[in-house]
Amino acid sequence: MGETLKRVLRHLPAVLGLMLLGGAIYVVQKEFRNLKIEDIARALEAIPTRTLAIAFLWNLLSYGILTFYDRLGTYYAGRSVSYGKVAFASFCAYSLAHNLGFAAVSGAAVRYRLYAHWGLTPLQIAKVVGFCSLTFGLGGMVLGGIVLFFEPEAVPFFGAWLPLWVMHAFGGLLWAIVAGYITLSRLTRGRMLFGHEMDLPGWRMAILQVLLATVDVAVTAAIIFTLLPQAHGLTYLRFLGIYVASYTAGLAANIPGGIGVFDTAMLVGLSPYLEPPQILGSIVVFRLYYYIIPLFLAGGLFAGNEIMLRGRSVLRPAPVPRIVPPATRWSEPDFVVAAITGAVSICGALLLCLGVVEHRPDFSWIDPDFAEAAAEASEFVPSLIGGALMVCAAGMAQRVTLAWGTTIGLLLLAAAFTVAQSEPLWIPGVLLLAGVLIVPFRSAFYRHARLLSGPIDGAIAAPLLMLAGCILALAAFERHVRWLADNSWWEVVLSPAVPNSLRASVAFTVVLALLALWGLLRPARVRFLHWGAEARLRYAALGAIPPAEADGIVWGEAERSGIPFRRMGRVLLGIGDPAGAESDCISAIWRLRDLARQEGLDPAIWRAGRTHLEVYADLGLAALPLGANGLPLEDCEHCDEPNAIQYLVCKAERDLSNLLPLLPKLALAEAAQA
Repeated sequence: MGETLKRVLRHLPAVLGLMLLGGAIYVVQKEFRNLKIEDIARALEAIPTRTLAIAFLWNLLSYGILTFYDRLGTYYAGRSVSYGKVAFASFCAYSLAHNLGFAAVSGAAVRYRLYAHWGLTPLQIAKVVGFCSLTFGLGGMVLGGIVLFFEPEAVPFFGAWLPLWVMHAFGGLLWAIVAGYITLSRLTRGRMLFGHEMDLPGWRMAILQVLLATVDVAVTAAIIFTLLPQAHGLTYLRFLGIYVASYTAGLAANIPGGIGVFDTAMLVGLSPYLEPPQILGSIVVFRLYYYIIPLFLAGGLFAGNEIMLRGRSVLRPAPVPRIVPPATRWSEPDFVVAAITGAVSICGALLLCLGVVEHRPDFSWIDPDFAEAAAEASEFVPSLIGGALMVCAAGMAQRVTLAWGTTIGLLLLAAAFTVAQSEPLWIPGVLLLAGVLIVPFRSAFYRHARLLSGPIDGAIAAPLLMLAGCILALAAFERHVRWLADNSWWEVVLSPAVPNSLRASVAFTVVLALLALWGLLRPARVRFLHWGAEARLRYAALGAIPPAEADGIVWGEAERSGIPFRRMGRVLLGIGDPAGAESDCISAIWRLRDLARQEGLDPAIWRAGRTHLEVYADLGLAALPLGANGLPLEDCEHCDEPNAIQYLVCKAERDLSNLLPLLPKLALAEAAQA
């Protein structure tokens, strides 16, 4: 029962994100079906230049306040860092986190990369990351409590049907959490906080932290409030309730930038006051100011910083840093794989939602023999490609080569189809741009898909046949059923005007096709060999010395390399780099990561060498230098950095404090074996 619950909880964020995105699509399809691009364009043109300038100033102030999150975080960690460096790290981290989702994770990777170069120790960086991750939540709780007490009806979806006492009770709970945090900071130190080993800040810093976060959320909301036209009854406090609820929903969805979920919640919350084109026009400018422009600036600044560091390392030997951050090249994994995955997801969402915006393609220029077929497929086929791109994005996040190639092909196909449909030129332009940007990064996707990882057996043949059958069935639906002419597949499924049998058939076929596609793209389920005589012999045959203790050994995809491992609390700890054929070592590392995810654990490697540090970095793991005895080298803030050859690689912000006390036991067991 416990293992089942763990598996359910592990997939809960993804399921929640899909549910929220599905709900957003349904609401927009139902409530805003007659939106037109022309109306949104006119709403954008109606925004005064003075309003745009004021909103931009609010945007600058918002990012300026965010820099003080890191400033306070470095004080809390006990290490003074100049404001210029802190501001640079904060801007890069938050620009990435805002756009790519999973804010705590993506922001942590950037902070580890930068703060490590500035001499902070692993535990100090973990404290900064934890402090910044917590701060935003405190501000949202304070403002959320204010809204729930004074303007509860402003909260989208809930304010209209939940009793007033429930809204007040929830607001009181939010305030109680903040008050409890400050009280604990005043009364005690060194407590566990939300499952993380970290000391609470002093009560004065906790109060400052809460005030800073509250002002930050209020200022960020002011950006979009400024862009909205004046509307009777829409006060700033009411808008604040809509904004906080919408932003929270976007975060909960774990979708890049909260795309779709945040926007839909804003549309629903503001619909009593403004017309949809006015709302969407303001959201477009907000996303440009708060998301897109900062992302490009941060990417350029971060890349320039990395180039400068490399230049210095060429001119003089660079000391090995105390902690090797989880990104040894600026483009991986944060600004390439994560950005590409997010871009592909957005392209998929765009194709899925083409039918939401009213547009009737003109096929008069096409040969009459093909015009009818093109009209029938006008929205149905692009929506299918959009669903397939969503699946490919998941495969690309796993670094699967076949997903990379399939994505490029689908983007080109979608671009050609939208051109043939006479869609606005920016739509095929976006699709082509995404495809062109993906092509140069083939080397970042080096994992074999399940389809190509071995001989074609039943496990591969079944999804292949299933996918082929679903494609033929959908082609038959498309050709013979007029209901599908101007609708995407999900509109057919949701439309009460379509016969139930057809709705069920389309839904079943599309879902089955997407599942079959994922079954072919994803890596196979990882199996391991339990530690025993056979495992010892096979590991020794690879030319390695078997460890004194292990729970099992995981093999590479070709079974020509392997890593023994131990389960230690919430960590699946590999013992040393993979041994065996070099060509199979990278897949062994990834399979160790996949096995850890299957079991709900975090991956880590003890006594990792320098050869595969970049691969460990791709997994988001930071590296702590070890001495010859397998124990961490002592921090030395005012002396030369140690020249380490072995490392402990782990998710430092989550697991380092738990692993450090266990390393002496591992070292003693190793010494006893020797």
